[in-house]
Amino acid sequence: MIVSRLTFPLQAAKQVARKAAGNPSNSIIQRRHMSGVYFRSGALKPKPDEMPFGLFAIFCAVIPGLFIGATISKNVANFLEENDLFVPSDDDDDED
Repeated sequence: MIVSRLTFPLQAAKQVARKAAGNPSNSIIQRRHMSGVYFRSGALKPKPDEMPFGLFAIFCAVIPGLFIGATISKNVANFLEENDLFVPSDDDDDED
């Protein structure tokens, strides 16, 4: 089904080009409207299923990612400072 959806525009374009070449007065272009809301018959599709713990799953993915990213950046900053590749100067702090 997915393959037929992907190849349909190419086949339709070839057919339209053939019709236009054969009869220049016929300039009607048929478009296929693909919608995620309606079936071809016009009936509404059912509501998609929702994950019961969707928000919890997002937190389980984001919070560890933030902690891992903070740990990596802290280790890289320590490495750069130990090897004198980047040492923040005291002049950068504008404390009055």
